[in-house]
Amino acid sequence: MSDGSAIEWTDATWNPVRGCTKISPGCKHCYAETFAERWRGLPDHPYGQGFDLRLVPEKLAEPLRWRKSRRIFVNSMSDLFQEGVPIEFIRSVFTTMNRAPWHTYQVLTKRAARMRQVCSELPDALVRQPQIWLGVSVEDRKFGLPRIDVLRETPAALRFLSIEPLLEDLGRVDLRGIDWVIVGGESGPKARPMQEAWVLSLLEQARDAGVPFFFKQWGGVQKSRHGRTLLGRTFDELPASARERSQARPVRSREPVRLEVLA
Repeated sequence: MSDGSAIEWTDATWNPVRGCTKISPGCKHCYAETFAERWRGLPDHPYGQGFDLRLVPEKLAEPLRWRKSRRIFVNSMSDLFQEGVPIEFIRSVFTTMNRAPWHTYQVLTKRAARMRQVCSELPDALVRQPQIWLGVSVEDRKFGLPRIDVLRETPAALRFLSIEPLLEDLGRVDLRGIDWVIVGGESGPKARPMQEAWVLSLLEQARDAGVPFFFKQWGGVQKSRHGRTLLGRTFDELPASARERSQARPVRSREPVRLEVLA
């Protein structure tokens, strides 16, 4: 796990899975792939296999050793719901998130359909916990918007959208059942530009829907130069406590949680 993450909307990262494959335009300039491939071929390096998919079972219990509560981005260097990740391994990740409920876990995927499938097969009491936030990436209309409908059908205590990199005007976005919206532009030497009008449209829609809005960055070749202010201010809104909302609307578990013993 990495503490003190540079990602503005989280505090730390946890990577029990490494590596991924590209599936949509948002993946084109993947920062995680660029980083991982620098180390390919180096023996004993965590990314000596580059960005090839790799399960890291020795990382499963890491959050248990972090006593201070923090927001944790799960698999910042991968996608938990790739086809190559067995459902039992995914279950072990959820088990850890249940065993260390003092943290908040931000699970983000582009494989919305598999997330829905897996989370529907796992015990509801394991998945639908207030500390576990499930989200999808939304970069454009063709690939990104359909993921939102799938997310709505996924069992979760809290659902969020990471609209980054925002590659075009999304038009009207259905935010029913969505608890948090993050928006950001692409960064890096080949960054595709994001227009202010696209961002303002999403801000207005979030306001109309009563959904907290977090503006991550303008991005660009030198993202620090462009900053992250919008309309002369920063937007660092977070969703209302899922714990409080779960207490107000308790979820009836269909099955008991089976907590595996993790190495």
